Amino acid sequence: MVKFHIAYLACTAAIIGAAFGAAPPVGADPMIHVVFPGESIQKVVDAAEPGDTVLLTAGTYRESVNVSTSGITLRGMGPSTVIEPGTKKDANRCAEEGNGICVVGTKDRNVEGVTVASLTVTGFASTGVFAQATDGLTVRNVTAVKNGVWGIAQERSVRGVFRKNTARDNGDAGLFLANTIKAEEGAANTEGAVVERNRLEGNRIGITVRRLRNLTVANNHLTGNCAGVFVVGDENKPRAGALTVRDNHIARNNKSCPKTARLDALQGSGIVLTGAEDTLVTRNLIMGNVGASRLSGGIVLFKSLVGTTSERNRITGNVLVGNAPADLVNTDTGEGNTFEGNSCQASMPAGLC
Repeated sequence: MVKFHIAYLACTAAIIGAAFGAAPPVGADPMIHVVFPGESIQKVVDAAEPGDTVLLTAGTYRESVNVSTSGITLRGMGPSTVIEPGTKKDANRCAEEGNGICVVGTKDRNVEGVTVASLTVTGFASTGVFAQATDGLTVRNVTAVKNGVWGIAQERSVRGVFRKNTARDNGDAGLFLANTIKAEEGAANTEGAVVERNRLEGNRIGITVRRLRNLTVANNHLTGNCAGVFVVGDENKPRAGALTVRDNHIARNNKSCPKTARLDALQGSGIVLTGAEDTLVTRNLIMGNVGASRLSGGIVLFKSLVGTTSERNRITGNVLVGNAPADLVNTDTGEGNTFEGNSCQASMPAGLC
């Protein structure tokens, strides 16, 4: 029994050392809580305090996890740490809503400074990682695969960072950021949210930014989706926009997706702005996005579903090759939209290249 305990501690120390470079001194604060397959992640998360790390070893965990404590890190050992749906007897609110990991504050208090990193979430009916009412959430090196709606989603939050994630074959968007999902409201200020260096493949839409302002979508790789990037607004005030979409590689998003109650059929859309204002789209490489939808093309400006125009958007310095029906498509009648310095071959109407 003594030998087993010593071996267990040695194994735990080795795991911590591999994950963080070295084990912290005995009694150091904050603490690292190590979880092994078959143990409850939720129990350990509930016991963690701000600054603590909950470290999940490699293996499969069948449960949903709700995080409501500020300042904690939930971290795996990489893609081999897998979170899948659990049984009904283990269900919490996160599970009941069909999500894998939930980071959720309250109406009056955001959850602050939480990190979710280095793990896989797969097979959930709704969302792999879902966040609401957060401040400074970081989601990095997460693989979100084959979830029913979104791979990684956040609403009503500020200063989020989404970096180096992979979202593949999810039912709707790989990455979905919104003011609020259920209510019809004006755009919210994210106070500088960042979506960068993610890989989005095989989803309905790679990245959706819905009714938000003041964020950056940069250096992402999007391929094999029905559409690459959607910036979505409407008639509510303030308008969506005042954001930057730059330095993304958007290629062959030619999967075909049928029409829904909210959106036309999709195929071959690179970047779409609909009902947005004051957005900078620059230095993107957009290649081979081909389709017959009204939203098909390399970079597309399109009225929102309620007829709201896009205004004062700047499309500049992009490289577009082999997109159809055209590299640049502007069917919007909004004022102040400019197309300058783009390298492209065809546009609708003519003269935008």
